[in-house]
Amino acid sequence: MIISVVYWISAVVAVAAGAAVFVVNSMARATYALAASFVAVGVAVLLLAQNYIGVVTILMMVMEMAVMAVYMVMFMGMNPALMPMSMVHDKRHALAAAAACFVVLASGILLTDWPARSGAPPQAVTFALGEELMGPKMLAMVVISPVMVATIVAAVVLAAHRSRYDRFGDDLKHRPARDPQPGGVGR
Repeated sequence: MIISVVYWISAVVAVAAGAAVFVVNSMARATYALAASFVAVGVAVLLLAQNYIGVVTILMMVMEMAVMAVYMVMFMGMNPALMPMSMVHDKRHALAAAAACFVVLASGILLTDWPARSGAPPQAVTFALGEELMGPKMLAMVVISPVMVATIVAAVVLAAHRSRYDRFGDDLKHRPARDPQPGGVGR
Protein backbone atom coordinates (compact mmCIF):
# COMPACT_ATOMS: atom_id res chain seq x y z
CA MET A 1 0.00 0.00 0.00
CA ILE A 2 2.69 2.50 1.02
CA ILE A 3 4.78 1.58 -2.03
CA SER A 4 1.83 2.31 -4.32
CA VAL A 5 1.24 5.69 -2.68
CA VAL A 6 4.91 6.68 -2.92
CA TYR A 7 5.03 5.46 -6.53
CA TRP A 8 2.07 7.59 -7.58
CA ILE A 9 3.38 10.61 -5.67
CA SER A 10 6.75 10.27 -7.43
CA ALA A 11 4.96 9.86 -10.78
CA VAL A 12 2.96 13.07 -10.22
CA VAL A 13 6.12 14.92 -9.08
CA ALA A 14 8.00 13.69 -12.16
CA VAL A 15 5.32 14.93 -14.55
CA ALA A 16 4.77 18.22 -12.69
CA ALA A 17 8.50 18.99 -12.47
CA GLY A 18 8.92 18.04 -16.13
CA ALA A 19 6.15 20.47 -17.07
CA ALA A 20 7.73 23.12 -14.83
CA VAL A 21 10.83 23.06 -17.04
CA PHE A 22 8.77 24.80 -19.71
CA VAL A 23 6.84 27.06 -17.34
CA VAL A 24 9.56 28.65 -15.17
CA ASN A 25 11.27 31.73 -16.50
CA SER A 26 15.00 31.05 -16.02
CA MET A 27 17.57 28.50 -17.02
CA ALA A 28 18.59 27.73 -13.44
CA ARG A 29 15.03 27.08 -12.32
CA ALA A 30 14.48 24.91 -15.40
CA THR A 31 17.64 22.97 -14.52
CA TYR A 32 16.45 22.37 -10.96
CA ALA A 33 12.98 21.36 -12.17
CA LEU A 34 14.53 18.88 -14.61
CA ALA A 35 16.71 17.46 -11.84
CA ALA A 36 13.66 17.06 -9.59
CA SER A 37 11.78 15.34 -12.40
CA PHE A 38 14.58 12.84 -13.00
CA VAL A 39 15.00 12.15 -9.27
CA ALA A 40 11.27 11.40 -9.05
CA VAL A 41 11.59 9.07 -12.06
CA GLY A 42 14.53 7.36 -10.35
CA VAL A 43 12.47 6.88 -7.19
CA ALA A 44 9.63 5.38 -9.25
CA VAL A 45 12.07 3.00 -10.93
CA LEU A 46 13.50 2.04 -7.51
CA LEU A 47 9.99 1.21 -6.33
CA LEU A 48 9.63 -1.11 -9.32
CA ALA A 49 12.53 -3.13 -7.82
CA GLN A 50 15.00 -2.05 -10.51
CA ASN A 51 17.58 -0.83 -8.03
CA TYR A 52 20.52 -0.46 -10.40
CA ILE A 53 18.64 1.55 -13.04
CA GLY A 54 16.95 3.71 -10.39
CA VAL A 55 20.17 4.61 -8.59
CA VAL A 56 22.05 5.21 -11.84
CA THR A 57 19.23 7.46 -13.10
CA ILE A 58 19.27 9.53 -9.92
CA LEU A 59 23.08 9.80 -9.76
CA MET A 60 23.55 10.55 -13.45
CA MET A 61 20.85 13.17 -13.67
CA VAL A 62 21.82 14.96 -10.46
CA MET A 63 25.45 15.12 -11.62
CA GLU A 64 24.40 16.23 -15.11
CA MET A 65 22.25 19.03 -13.73
CA ALA A 66 25.03 20.07 -11.33
CA VAL A 67 27.48 20.29 -14.23
CA MET A 68 24.92 22.25 -16.25
CA ALA A 69 24.38 24.73 -13.41
CA VAL A 70 28.14 25.19 -12.90
CA TYR A 71 28.71 25.82 -16.59
CA MET A 72 25.79 28.23 -16.73
CA VAL A 73 27.31 30.33 -13.97
CA MET A 74 30.81 29.99 -15.43
CA PHE A 75 29.98 30.99 -19.00
CA MET A 76 27.13 33.42 -18.40
CA GLY A 77 29.07 35.42 -15.82
CA MET A 78 25.97 36.25 -13.79
CA ASN A 79 23.35 34.57 -11.72
CA PRO A 80 21.17 32.81 -14.29
CA ALA A 81 18.40 32.32 -11.75
CA LEU A 82 17.69 36.04 -11.90
CA MET A 83 17.47 36.31 -15.69
CA PRO A 84 13.93 35.85 -16.95
CA MET A 85 13.71 33.90 -20.17
CA SER A 86 11.46 31.47 -21.94
CA MET A 87 12.49 27.84 -22.29
CA VAL A 88 9.99 27.37 -25.12
CA HIS A 89 10.78 28.60 -28.62
CA ASP A 90 8.52 28.38 -31.68
CA LYS A 91 5.58 27.09 -29.66
CA ARG A 92 3.27 26.19 -32.56
CA HIS A 93 5.79 23.96 -34.34
CA ALA A 94 6.96 22.43 -31.05
CA LEU A 95 3.38 21.57 -30.09
CA ALA A 96 2.71 20.07 -33.52
CA ALA A 97 5.91 18.00 -33.36
CA ALA A 98 5.06 16.80 -29.84
CA ALA A 99 1.53 15.79 -30.87
CA ALA A 100 2.84 13.99 -33.97
CA CYS A 101 5.43 12.10 -31.90
CA PHE A 102 2.76 11.11 -29.38
CA VAL A 103 0.45 9.80 -32.10
CA VAL A 104 3.25 7.82 -33.79
CA LEU A 105 4.51 6.30 -30.52
CA ALA A 106 1.03 5.54 -29.16
CA SER A 107 -0.04 3.90 -32.41
CA GLY A 108 3.18 1.89 -32.42
CA ILE A 109 2.35 0.60 -28.95
CA LEU A 110 -1.22 -0.27 -29.90
CA LEU A 111 -0.56 -1.74 -33.34
CA THR A 112 2.57 -3.79 -32.63
CA ASP A 113 2.17 -7.53 -32.40
CA TRP A 114 4.15 -8.08 -29.22
CA PRO A 115 5.92 -11.45 -28.96
CA ALA A 116 5.19 -13.87 -26.15
CA ARG A 117 7.90 -14.31 -23.55
CA SER A 118 10.15 -17.32 -24.04
CA GLY A 119 12.23 -18.65 -21.21
CA ALA A 120 12.39 -17.43 -17.63
CA PRO A 121 14.04 -14.27 -16.32
CA PRO A 122 17.35 -14.73 -14.48
CA GLN A 123 17.30 -15.05 -10.69
CA ALA A 124 19.03 -11.70 -10.15
CA VAL A 125 17.38 -9.47 -12.76
CA THR A 126 19.07 -6.27 -11.59
CA PHE A 127 22.52 -7.89 -11.58
CA ALA A 128 21.98 -9.32 -15.07
CA LEU A 129 20.81 -5.94 -16.37
CA GLY A 130 23.77 -4.16 -14.79
CA GLU A 131 26.15 -6.71 -16.29
CA GLU A 132 24.61 -6.22 -19.74
CA LEU A 133 24.75 -2.44 -19.50
CA MET A 134 28.09 -1.91 -17.79
CA GLY A 135 30.06 -5.14 -18.08
CA PRO A 136 32.33 -4.26 -21.00
CA LYS A 137 32.28 -0.53 -20.24
CA MET A 138 33.15 -0.57 -16.54
CA LEU A 139 36.78 0.48 -17.14
CA ALA A 140 35.61 3.47 -19.17
CA MET A 141 33.22 4.53 -16.39
CA VAL A 142 35.93 4.18 -13.75
CA VAL A 143 38.16 6.48 -15.81
CA ILE A 144 35.44 8.96 -16.80
CA SER A 145 34.12 9.50 -13.26
CA PRO A 146 37.25 11.18 -11.82
CA VAL A 147 37.62 13.21 -15.03
CA MET A 148 34.07 14.51 -14.58
CA VAL A 149 34.74 15.45 -10.96
CA ALA A 150 37.96 17.21 -11.97
CA THR A 151 36.04 19.08 -14.68
CA ILE A 152 33.46 20.28 -12.17
CA VAL A 153 36.15 21.44 -9.73
CA ALA A 154 38.08 23.17 -12.52
CA ALA A 155 34.92 24.90 -13.74
CA VAL A 156 34.16 26.22 -10.26
CA VAL A 157 37.75 27.43 -9.84
CA LEU A 158 37.70 29.15 -13.23
CA ALA A 159 34.28 30.68 -12.57
CA ALA A 160 35.37 32.26 -9.27
CA HIS A 161 36.64 35.80 -9.83
CA ARG A 162 38.50 35.79 -6.55
CA SER A 163 39.33 33.33 -3.87
CA ARG A 164 39.90 33.45 -0.15
CA TYR A 165 43.63 33.91 -0.85
CA ASP A 166 42.88 37.13 -2.76
CA ARG A 167 40.80 38.43 0.13
CA PHE A 168 42.82 37.27 3.15
CA GLY A 169 46.37 37.00 1.69
CA ASP A 170 48.57 33.97 1.10
CA ASP A 171 48.62 33.04 4.79
CA LEU A 172 44.88 33.78 5.24
CA LYS A 173 45.65 36.19 8.12
CA HIS A 174 44.97 39.59 6.54
CA ARG A 175 42.14 41.28 8.47
CA PRO A 176 39.88 42.87 7.39
CA ALA A 177 39.51 41.14 4.06
CA ARG A 178 40.63 43.05 0.96
CA ASP A 179 37.39 43.05 -1.00
CA PRO A 180 37.83 44.50 -4.50
CA GLN A 181 34.08 45.12 -4.57
CA PRO A 182 33.02 46.85 -1.35
CA GLY A 183 29.72 45.95 0.24
CA GLY A 184 30.32 42.20 0.21
CA VAL A 185 30.13 39.80 3.14
CA GLY A 186 32.96 41.48 5.06
CA ARG A 187 31.43 44.98 5.22
